[in-house]
Amino acid sequence: MNFRLVTLAALAVFQLSSTAFAQTCAPKIADAELIKPGALVMSTNPTLPPLQFVDSKGELQGMRVELGKEIAKRLCLTPEYVRIEFSAMIPGLQAGRWDMINTGIFFTPERAAMMQMIPYEDQAISISVAPDTKKEFKSKEDLAGMRVGVELGGFEEKKARELDAELKKEGKEGLTIQTFDNFALAFQSLRAGQVEGVVAIDAVAKEYDKRGDFKRAVHGLYPAPVSIAFKSPVLADAVSVVLKEMKSDGSLAKLFDDYGLPMVEGDYSVKGPNR
Repeated sequence: MNFRLVTLAALAVFQLSSTAFAQTCAPKIADAELIKPGALVMSTNPTLPPLQFVDSKGELQGMRVELGKEIAKRLCLTPEYVRIEFSAMIPGLQAGRWDMINTGIFFTPERAAMMQMIPYEDQAISISVAPDTKKEFKSKEDLAGMRVGVELGGFEEKKARELDAELKKEGKEGLTIQTFDNFALAFQSLRAGQVEGVVAIDAVAKEYDKRGDFKRAVHGLYPAPVSIAFKSPVLADAVSVVLKEMKSDGSLAKLFDDYGLPMVEGDYSVKGPNR
């Protein structure tokens, strides 16, 4: 079945089911700060288990999906998700298509100069390979000469290109980098033998390794915080308060512990233009 048709079908199911989260309390955010009155509209690309993915019933699941629902609940808003490729997320936020990017966007000063960001999760880069790969990988130097797949336009692609440059600077063969619209397609290409590895975040590579789908060859590269992002400073400040409350009452730590993921050491403050 065509992947885009599956994406659209799953989105329709989830948007209908999201009505079950309608709040009885008064929204804590003014309608003028929201794309849709009474709703928190979030973008995600659900191709990253266990962080965000679609289950067998077509429902969105994962740590970040749960976090988004809890944030909406505490703001007395109805959570709604828009499934979209990562490369469209920042332009879509700036164009007012959603309130919040909830896909684990890596924090960089350049991005924080364009939008409001709250770092909340620590991640790093991994390289996944086929489960029957015989080669041993002890360091990133062992990746020299590989053809790798990566999602277009993200931190992972940027770091793959940095790694390629590093290897060449050391006199080694670089990487052949093939970009894909999303990580699902990149991993499908790895399964089909069209690439030798996929550059993705640690949590995803670890999950696939645990399942036996792909082997995590190298991990812990280029550690950096990931964030949620907003156009509205008012909404960003309100979500910052929610995250601080969740940290204080222990619910944030429990959510991360349930998925075996690391929280940032920061205070969940907003980083953005003029801050």
